[in-house]
Amino acid sequence: MAFIPQLENTFREISNAENALAMAKYMKNHFSFFGIKTTERRNVFKEIWKANKAEVSENARAIALELYTKEQRELHYCAIEILIKELKGNYKKEDILLIEKLLTTNSWWDSVDTISKYLLGQYLVEFPDAIPDTVAFFSNSNNMWLNRSAILFQLGYKQKTDFELLKTICIQHQNASEFFIQKAIGWALREYAKTNSEAVKQFVLVNNLKPLSRKEALKNLPDA
Repeated sequence: MAFIPQLENTFREISNAENALAMAKYMKNHFSFFGIKTTERRNVFKEIWKANKAEVSENARAIALELYTKEQRELHYCAIEILIKELKGNYKKEDILLIEKLLTTNSWWDSVDTISKYLLGQYLVEFPDAIPDTVAFFSNSNNMWLNRSAILFQLGYKQKTDFELLKTICIQHQNASEFFIQKAIGWALREYAKTNSEAVKQFVLVNNLKPLSRKEALKNLPDA
């Protein structure tokens, strides 16, 4: 397959060591970077993807998994973006295993948040019958990133949000000491408040959320 070598070689050619150090530092040095800024990375990636369109489309899952084994973070981003485009409307029931693997591999907020909203969220739109078991498994997991994904997967649902489900997950994790869980609860509630602010205010009022979760949930509701 030509796509991955071509992508890696091109990224290596346009890499920027100074940017790479800054990017790695921003991500707490969890990952190495080529040092390619987002706009340039996406423009280059788009052209290489276009030149290898058939290969990527026919092998999207395998290509994404291989990209996820690479060292540089930009290649992980490319993997996620490929799946967002190629799998929409074409998910298979077993793709939940792929999504779980991505959520628990090279995990940090930047990848997990995108996967939660655009992959897990879309998968569960296409397989709504899988919501109860999937959310229960992710929310009860010992893996914090799976917990976070269960809280965040409805971020794009707006009026289709199952608020009862969201409340249940938030209550389950409301005493968590983990920053990323407290933040996720607040973010999910703040997002739903754009659709139903009164419901969110009432929920926050009657539940003993952590200060960070409460602050984030009510951030855009000045009268709360």
